[in-house]
This record gives sequence, C-alpha cells and structure tokens, in this order.
Amino acid sequence: MTDAEKQVSRLIGEPVERIVIVRALYLGDLLLAVPAFRAIRSGFPSAEITLIGLSWAAVFVERFSAYIDRFLPFPGYPGIAEVAVDPARTETFLHEQRDYGYDLVIQMHGSGVTSNPFALDLGGRTTAAYFVGDRLSGLTHAAPYPDDQSEVKRNLGLARLLGCDTRDDRLEFPLRAADHAEARLLLGSVDRERPLVGLHPGAKFLSRRWMPERFAAVADALADRFGARIVITGGPDEVDVVERVAGSMRHEPLVLAGRTSIGGLAAVIAEFDLFISNDTGPSHIATALDVPSIAIFGPADVRRWASPDTTNHRIVRNPVPCSPCGYEICPIDHRCLTGIEPEQVLHVAEELLVRHAPNKRHRKAVAC
Repeated sequence: MTDAEKQVSRLIGEPVERIVIVRALYLGDLLLAVPAFRAIRSGFPSAEITLIGLSWAAVFVERFSAYIDRFLPFPGYPGIAEVAVDPARTETFLHEQRDYGYDLVIQMHGSGVTSNPFALDLGGRTTAAYFVGDRLSGLTHAAPYPDDQSEVKRNLGLARLLGCDTRDDRLEFPLRAADHAEARLLLGSVDRERPLVGLHPGAKFLSRRWMPERFAAVADALADRFGARIVITGGPDEVDVVERVAGSMRHEPLVLAGRTSIGGLAAVIAEFDLFISNDTGPSHIATALDVPSIAIFGPADVRRWASPDTTNHRIVRNPVPCSPCGYEICPIDHRCLTGIEPEQVLHVAEELLVRHAPNKRHRKAVAC
C-alpha cells in the first residue's frame, strides 16, 4: 500500500478503491492537470479513477487511460457555468453517484467557491479540495486556494494533500499510429526541406484572439525570410477566423481548420518547426510535445497559464494594468492584444527558427 493509500485509508477506515476527480473544463485545462492525474494514479495504483468532465472529454479520457479508468459527463450544477442546469438530471446523477460509493472525491474544478458543494454532494467517504474563505464541513483534505501558482503546480498541490509524489510536473500527450497517419494524410506532400510553421489564430474566448491580419503578417514575413510553409489549424468553430487569416496572406497557406481530430491535430503540431498561437489549448499540446512555440497572451494570467519553459516555449504580451481579467469579450479597446505588433512576434519566431529548424530537419532526414 502506498503512503497516499495509507493516509486516506486511515481517515475512512478502509482501502481506497474508487476515486472521482471533478474537472469539467476544456482541453488546455485538462492537459495542465495531467501531471496531477499521473501523481494520483501513482499514489493509488489499484484504485478505479473516474473523471467527471464536459462531454467532449470522453476522447481525452480514452487517450489518457493509463491514469483515468472511467468517464462521466458533468450534468450541470447550480453556480457552475459550463453546463446549463436541469434539476432533475442533476439530482438523478447525484443519486447514482452516491449509490456507486466513492472512497475519495477530488475537487479539481477551480477555487471551490461553486464547485465544492457539488463535490460534497457526490457523497464520497472523504473529499479533497481547495477553498476560499471558510472551509466547508466535509472537506477532509483541504487547503486555501493558491491563487499565486501556475495551474500545473496548483493541481499537483491537491495530489500532494493526499500524500502523492508530485515531483514530476511534465506535460504529455501520447501519440498513436492513427494520429501520425492522419497527420501524413493532412500534410500530404508538404516540402519538409522548408521550415514548417503552424498558426492557431482561434481561442475559445474572443478576448484571447490576436488580430487575424497580424497573424497573416507574421506568416507572410516568415515565408519571405525563411521560405516557411504555413499551416493554419483550428477547431470547427474557428473556421471563420482561420479563413480571415488565410484571406489576408500573400502566400497561400495549408488550411486544416475543422479537419483534425484532437490526436490528428497533435500529430500535425509534432511536425512543426514552430507553432504560433493564442493562449489556448493547442499551445499546451506544443509544450507537451516539446515543439518550439510562441503563445500570444492577452487578458489571461501569465503566472497561471504560461509554460515554465521559457527557452523553447516563449510568450509575447503587452502588460497593461487591466490584465489579467476574466472578460470573454473586452469591454474597452482590447489594448492587451492591440498593443502587440507583428514585429514583436517575428523577433521571437526568428530566434526559435534559427535555433531549432535546421536541427529538426536534419533529424527527419536521418530518421528517413
């Protein structure tokens, strides 16, 4: 029995057989929780681990089955904005989970202000969570919410509360043969002797999107200066912004928006010599795959979301007094992003390409 299992077992008087983690969020949020998932699995190697997440996350859980055994779609709960509340559906879900009988509930959905009541309503024998203000009765492993830490360290802190080893903070994204096959099909006969540069101009929130014409200016400059082949990626709901970037370019890009699975997107990113994106989920895929990258930051908290590797994974931002903020649409003039000029991004892009692209092309040639 591991130290973590012993610690929790002492509290509940029996072995830990069923764990549920609550994190009903998006791609980047889950990728930044992978080190914590890995630590929890290591600490509780024999337990069944369930993730309660947004419906899209079923594919994530399937990919990370080494750490998570079971997936349940979040049913909605009062105060949690990600899913509309249907009281009957929520009550049915909670009744089923109480009957299932979790030994440990881990609330990994933010500060706990709105999510701790949901975690406690799951009826676990013990519950681990952060809290703000007064600590709710029933939080058996708890600590004040650390709002000054990176998201990776914050998630690992919950695993540490349970006695898990949290020294390994690496991101990861397992790639499969089918992912590589999809990438080969999508990239087709792209000339690999030229630097391959990916752009991802979308983001869930409009406030995090740098201007399409500035992405286009960067892409054209890299094509002019390095002979780079430009590939633009995006989800199905980002096709419009991708088309605006492509339509503003002088050089014709390869447009893959709306054409990739998550695994296929990751395998495409793995082929890039450089990936330039907004602060969004695919930027964390690039970090996980150690593809040199630039994340353009607007209103998001850099301390929380930026990669700790400032050598290969760089950020470009315009510090302003109103950032960070939580607005989905900027209520003023979007100065955090309008203040970033293409030349600022180009300066970092050129540095990364000069350092990495020749070596990567050489490695590909050797591998062939």
